[in-house]
Amino acid sequence: MTTSRIFPEGAAGALEFFATCPKGFEPLLADELASLGARHVRALRGQVGFGSGLKDAYRACLWSRLASRVVLVLDRIGAADSDSLYQSMSELPWEDHVPAGATIAVEAHGTNAQLRNTQFVAVRAKDAIVDRIAARRGARPMVDVEHPDVSVVVRVSRERATVGIDLTGTPLFRRGYEAARSDRAPIAPLRPDYAAALLAAGGWFRSVRHDSPALACVFSGAGSVVVEAASQALDRAPGLLRTRWGFMGWGGHDADAWDAVLAEAHERADAARDRKPLLVATDTRPGAEASARRALRAAGMDVDLTFCAAEGVATALAGHTDALVVEDLSWVSPDEVAAQAAALAECAAAAQGLPAESTVVTLARDGAIDAALGAEPAEKIGVIVGQSDAAVSRFAAAALPAERACVEVTVPGGRQVRVPVLVGASEQFARRLAKVARLRRKWAQREDVSCYRVYDSDLPDYAVSIDLWEGSELIPSRRGRGRWLQVYEYAAPKSVDPTLARRRLLDVLAIAPLVLGVAPQDVFVRVRTHGKGGSQYADEATAPRRDARGNARGNGAAGRRGAAAREGFVPLPQGAHLVDEGGLTFEVNFGMRLDCGLFLDHRNARSLVREMMKRTQGSKRFLNLFAYTGTATCYAADGGAKHTTTVDMSRPSLDWARRNMERNGFASTSRPPEHEYVQADVISWVQEQRHSKNRWDLVFCDVPTFSNSSRMRGSWDVQRDHAELIIGVSRLLTRNGSAIFSCNLRGFKPDVQKLQRAGVVLEDVTAESIPEDFSRNAKVHHCYIVRRA
Repeated sequence: MTTSRIFPEGAAGALEFFATCPKGFEPLLADELASLGARHVRALRGQVGFGSGLKDAYRACLWSRLASRVVLVLDRIGAADSDSLYQSMSELPWEDHVPAGATIAVEAHGTNAQLRNTQFVAVRAKDAIVDRIAARRGARPMVDVEHPDVSVVVRVSRERATVGIDLTGTPLFRRGYEAARSDRAPIAPLRPDYAAALLAAGGWFRSVRHDSPALACVFSGAGSVVVEAASQALDRAPGLLRTRWGFMGWGGHDADAWDAVLAEAHERADAARDRKPLLVATDTRPGAEASARRALRAAGMDVDLTFCAAEGVATALAGHTDALVVEDLSWVSPDEVAAQAAALAECAAAAQGLPAESTVVTLARDGAIDAALGAEPAEKIGVIVGQSDAAVSRFAAAALPAERACVEVTVPGGRQVRVPVLVGASEQFARRLAKVARLRRKWAQREDVSCYRVYDSDLPDYAVSIDLWEGSELIPSRRGRGRWLQVYEYAAPKSVDPTLARRRLLDVLAIAPLVLGVAPQDVFVRVRTHGKGGSQYADEATAPRRDARGNARGNGAAGRRGAAAREGFVPLPQGAHLVDEGGLTFEVNFGMRLDCGLFLDHRNARSLVREMMKRTQGSKRFLNLFAYTGTATCYAADGGAKHTTTVDMSRPSLDWARRNMERNGFASTSRPPEHEYVQADVISWVQEQRHSKNRWDLVFCDVPTFSNSSRMRGSWDVQRDHAELIIGVSRLLTRNGSAIFSCNLRGFKPDVQKLQRAGVVLEDVTAESIPEDFSRNAKVHHCYIVRRA
């Protein structure tokens, strides 16, 4: 037996090590290390300790699929304070561990009452090492935090610190094949150690002992799962692609022991080269198949990979009684509800009809997958994905129901489709949606409306609204007109079980796209809140959104490259679409904004603006306050307005309004321009204009319910402040002018007496301003015509 030169003879066979790992991996890693020959294995928090020889530690470095690092424990020292840490570190024989000319780095973890900063701990420990070596050799070693020859680990706990040598260098989950991923297919990658944990939880290590192991992967994590599965099936050590290890520059490295471990790994790989595992994958995201095959090639895995639809997984695994099915949902956040609904449907379809002895293992951030599969897991391991809690769950295929709860829906064209659901009562929702969709479609065709509300909390338990949008007829036929759904979930009261509400929403997102003929990736979800925000909608997330296939959606506002340079061309921002309304064309964006840019409930109010402008005599000047994307300005211009003023506090909204105007042929061509856009706090701007000579024949004022923007003077509350604003607006009208005032506060009550005292008359036109598709909700907004007495 070979030994390291810095340990006494025989001592290198009885050393202490620990392997770090993600939270929840500890029992899986302990089993793995024991299978690799490690002794005295004990699972701790975030790590697994073991006592073995240096050769066993090398084997763990080369073969462990679950560990992040393997650390040799040198000593446990006193670390009550800075001086104690420095003194104790100085007493260790660092000149034996750090060869002459070698670089070092220190990595610190943990704190105590006196050592409260890990960076300070690392610096203090480094000083001790450098000073000790300088005293012995007369030369100080250099520090290289990026690529050190020797990496020292210091872990502080209470008044003690564990000091060791990191034998791995780069974390073990960096296998080497990840570099082959392409940005052209932005599939969310799954870290290889998480893929290995799924395989370990499903017992893949037992399956690969058979001549023809079989695995199916639903969402392959950019190929990570299939690479890890193939690697085990072909008995390939996961560290074979690595060219650099942390122990190579360490003074105690035993080259003979490492060469023996490496030679053994190559012999095992050669012996298993002819194995033919059955690998099946299903992934609906564009680029998923290419990513998986690219990862296999980069890892040097000469295996066949079959891609199929989720419904074909059971057929592909037929004859393999102990097949493993791995389902990775870690790429989709619970906030991305539309994507989650589509992913759950894929997972449920793949798990149907499997051989009885098969196993299903899932990785997900919430428990919706349990309901999707229709069973409770036989085992669940809590883990962390990013910064979110998640779980690795194992299901026995025999425990999965042969028939999942399904509802039958009729898709456009008349074909019947069975849709798996999480809640049995969703069948009633499906029937109701189909009925109202049929009636709305007939109404929309009769009224020549292409964007409208289909469903609005018709069933109290399914408290959502669903808006259907159809692309503009201006879209070239070769590209096809798009169809999109915008789903708003009303915030459930505290009396409703949030898990049940969540599952109902997921069922809505599984049923609605089929009934309404919209692709799942073109469904967008928001949660409508009851709070006092500047908007009544809460954004799902600040990160770039992913569609139902898991692809990142662009949020940029830049136009197509070079398009803006063409004369008369109006650039369409990334992620935006064009829709038609009232003979006009408007830009909408479902993924970037809290609101898409066009309020459908104001369709009649906008038509009223156009009709009133047609009847206006004189200067035909129009003012749009709180203009948002300027849709009312477009209607006024279409009604013959000779001069328009569009006012909003948001510069992006004004830019959007300008594009809407120009796209409809209302670009300013004179100096001064006939269409002006003003960025200002509306409340202050109205008061300033009262003291000017500017007056308008028609004003449209659709106010927010509440706002406390830092750019405003104070805050705005529509119930509290509406009278002063209406009075101010009335003073901006010409002698025969009028204004349209609108708000969305459900319980709004105008202060009629105060307005009358100021010589202002209101005419309530709410009833006629609410479109047919919003008739179920008579309080969706309030609308008044304002005139001076």
